[in-house]
Amino acid sequence: MTKKIIFSPDAPAAIGPYSQAVEVNGMVFVSGQIALSVFESGASIEEEMDQVMKNMGHILKAAGCTYTDVVKCSIFVKDMDNFAKINQVYGAHFPENPPARETVEVARLPKDVRVEIACIAYKS
Repeated sequence: MTKKIIFSPDAPAAIGPYSQAVEVNGMVFVSGQIALSVFESGASIEEEMDQVMKNMGHILKAAGCTYTDVVKCSIFVKDMDNFAKINQVYGAHFPENPPARETVEVARLPKDVRVEIACIAYKS
């Protein structure tokens, strides 16, 4: 097994002892992404979600992947009442053949943001 650490300077650095992503045997595991600076600026949930997706996209690109290579996403939200807005932004990044996914409401997220997304991609 070969393990490669993935880093993109275009995405926020990890805020703890973890990597932005790790590649193992063609599978890319992207750590949960948040949009702290956008959240702190008072942005809408749609703007926050869009920045989370952009952060994830930068990391995927650093790994040699695109959104079309994503096979699974895990979305964690602070308020399920934002589900429709989150879904709309998410869907714009996966217009065809979206990956498998779960969306879970949680009591709290890192830095008190409203949404966090992790994903798994396969380098074809």
